[in-house]
Amino acid sequence: MKIALGSDHAGFHYKEKVKKFLEESCLEVIDCGTFAPEPPVDYPDYIRPAALLVAQGKADRAIVFGGSGNGEAMVANKVKGIRCAYCFNEESAKLGRLHNDANAIAIGERLIPEEMALKIVKIFLETPFEGGRHIPRIKKMMDYENVS
Repeated sequence: MKIALGSDHAGFHYKEKVKKFLEESCLEVIDCGTFAPEPPVDYPDYIRPAALLVAQGKADRAIVFGGSGNGEAMVANKVKGIRCAYCFNEESAKLGRLHNDANAIAIGERLIPEEMALKIVKIFLETPFEGGRHIPRIKKMMDYENVS
């Protein structure tokens, strides 16, 4: 599995921790930056490239980081084909995959402990999409991308 990472300065430390975890798990990582914790950094400059890699089929999933994760989820979700779940606990990560077939997640470094961030990532990577009754909903989400 190939994972794209993106972060602003406020999510840099978690990005680096997750990058190490992924590499130790023998997963391929594409790090879209930022590459230092110094501000200011405009998160769209790093989040959009990570989301685009997934949308283009060059990565399987994306994990994006910021102070809260909110802006990062918003940017990722602007990319056609991306379903980025804002995750703050184990259940949000699990349901993002099970019910929404999330192909990206956003995590806020200022809002959750590091241990929780790593649990979220693990769940995101291991949880399959449930399919079934959720498929028509995913189709509708994708159809909405084509509406102005």
